[in-house]
Amino acid sequence: MSTTGATADPLSALGALPGVAESVESVRKAVDRVYGHRVMRRRSNEITSEAALRGARGSAALSGADWALEEVRRRTDFGVDAEARAMGAALRLTAEAGQLLSIWRQSPLRVLARLHLVAAAGAAEQVGRPRQAGEPVDEPLIELPLPDAGEVSGRLEGLADLIIAGTSAPALVTAAVVHGELLALRPFVSYNGLVARAAERIVLIGSGLDPKAVCPAEVGHAELGRASYLAALEGYVSGTPEGMAAWIAHCGRAVELGVRESTAVCEALQRGAA
Repeated sequence: MSTTGATADPLSALGALPGVAESVESVRKAVDRVYGHRVMRRRSNEITSEAALRGARGSAALSGADWALEEVRRRTDFGVDAEARAMGAALRLTAEAGQLLSIWRQSPLRVLARLHLVAAAGAAEQVGRPRQAGEPVDEPLIELPLPDAGEVSGRLEGLADLIIAGTSAPALVTAAVVHGELLALRPFVSYNGLVARAAERIVLIGSGLDPKAVCPAEVGHAELGRASYLAALEGYVSGTPEGMAAWIAHCGRAVELGVRESTAVCEALQRGAA
């Protein structure tokens, strides 16, 4: 996303794209419904915990570790192979995201570095910082052209400036742009998809749209499928108004499916208490 142009708030300008207002309103209504569920008033901590687990499972699925939910619950060793490491990284990121909310608005680049450090869980020199010229990127499921390190640095700084400056854009728009920009840039040598989805989660929670973290967009992204995810991302990368609007709508649909998932958990808990 270009951060230069005639408008001082390009994120807000995206909210005026055709169809975006409808996506924003649909998401808001969906979120309001789950927050109004009677179970949420009494057992919101349980819903939050379950949403975190299911969100991590969905994010890992998009990174190639498509495990059944019960397998995620059962496993304790997440370092055996690439899939297990991806699942472990997703679980760690979901847990870490809530600890970084207060830092995000002041220092988003610091948060992103921390997210990569948590995901990679290693002490290698490339961990926890943007990639440098010549460093390869391990992100096999995203085959879009890879920006060079100089472009990555400039666009990350621009994104950080937008977040620090603040915006009147709806939370969905900001979250979608953060998510899409990180996927487009792939600023780290590994785990960029997991980090991008964790950053989207931070925006949705920290903005106040989903303060209790019960609307896991990662669930929806996984349910919509990798092909749909990548097609929508291509729209974002194109930079066209139609492509950007389609990506935002895709992210909105993912949030709504996350809401549906948590609503089903509420209903199951309500039946169990009956």
